[in-house]
Amino acid sequence: MKRARLIVSALVLLAAPAALAQDPSPNQQLLAAARQGDLKTGTRLLDAGAAVDSRNRLGDTTLMIALKSGNPGIAMLAVDRGANVNLANLSRVTPLMAASYSGNAKLVSALLAKGADRVPADRVGKTAMIYAAGQGHTEVVGVLLAAGESPKAKYDNDLTALMWAAGFGRDEAIKLLLSRGADLNARDNRGKTALAIAEEEGRQSTAALLRAAGTQK
Repeated sequence: MKRARLIVSALVLLAAPAALAQDPSPNQQLLAAARQGDLKTGTRLLDAGAAVDSRNRLGDTTLMIALKSGNPGIAMLAVDRGANVNLANLSRVTPLMAASYSGNAKLVSALLAKGADRVPADRVGKTAMIYAAGQGHTEVVGVLLAAGESPKAKYDNDLTALMWAAGFGRDEAIKLLLSRGADLNARDNRGKTALAIAEEEGRQSTAALLRAAGTQK
């Protein structure tokens, strides 16, 4: 009996390190906190030395996970704690793209203030401006324009922000882009203007708006 107890005790001791090894590291806990929007835990982990730019298997950092999960509080915490604002994931999506897609103008401004680059495109050729215009986030479009993005810029396949907004019927974003000098008559690599794209997508009110602004096919 005594020998059996010793064997059991030995097995418990041998198993303990393995169990401990399976516990999430502080960096993994930080990524989980970003996903859950747990600002208190995120702050505690960063104070204890967790790496703000730690990544998951997709290359998403604490900042990126918070943005993609709709948790602006912990995203702002990561920015304030020195997160690399230009660190893209494996799909080449940057924090600025993610913030622009979600429509958080405050975070977009904070990222730009920390040196976020407006120029990069992800693996499918989309930039922060394309995401903002396509989603109809007019305030974010305005922030990007104020930061120096040209309303006439052409992106993948010669598409402009105006064309992206037209294709998705984002009339308020279109009005802003037009007021800032967007080219009504620019054509994509198929030869289509913003009006032609709006008509192609069945965006009747948008097509009417562009016609009224003097667009030509």
